[in-house]
Amino acid sequence: MYKKQLTLQKILCLLAIISSAIIFLYALGIMTDLYDTLYSTMRNPADLTQTDVPGSIVYYNMQGFNSVFLRNSIVLILLACLLFITNTHIRRKYYIGNYITVAANVIANFYVAIQSHSYIELFKARFLAVDFEALKAHAELWKTAYTESTFWFDAHYAVFAISLLVSVGLVACTIWKMQLMKEEAKLIAEGKGAAA
Repeated sequence: MYKKQLTLQKILCLLAIISSAIIFLYALGIMTDLYDTLYSTMRNPADLTQTDVPGSIVYYNMQGFNSVFLRNSIVLILLACLLFITNTHIRRKYYIGNYITVAANVIANFYVAIQSHSYIELFKARFLAVDFEALKAHAELWKTAYTESTFWFDAHYAVFAISLLVSVGLVACTIWKMQLMKEEAKLIAEGKGAAA
């Protein structure tokens, strides 16, 4: 039974790093469409009210969030690496450091997912308020990219679903580990009692 649990434990630790890396890549890419379509509409970056497209200021408004989101994704990668540093992926018996590392990963993933979701939905609504007719005219005139797609906003559902599933898996695996450790301790105690 321990062998199955150890295998699952190793897989989940690897998935924790992969899901954190996906969040990092997503944080890098979320502004792609906004940059391609809205950046050139701002005639004077020193005065954001001077724009060819009403609502295009959302690109600048989102910069602060994106910076925090990128930093948070790096923290998630470091916390996932901590699972390996504390040998959570191979340890037969967990120690306090393993429990703390798993808890930190789970809490951080849920925090980033919930916080980022609310901001992404807010900025998606602001993007949808852009004057797309003016944006299309601007794109045709200046030969720039044009899109009404909310793909990069909507992709966060899949990105965070992976992260949260891995977090739930880490919790379930830890509970399984605790049960196995308790059963092993009981067998050892019974064996000592029989030997006496």
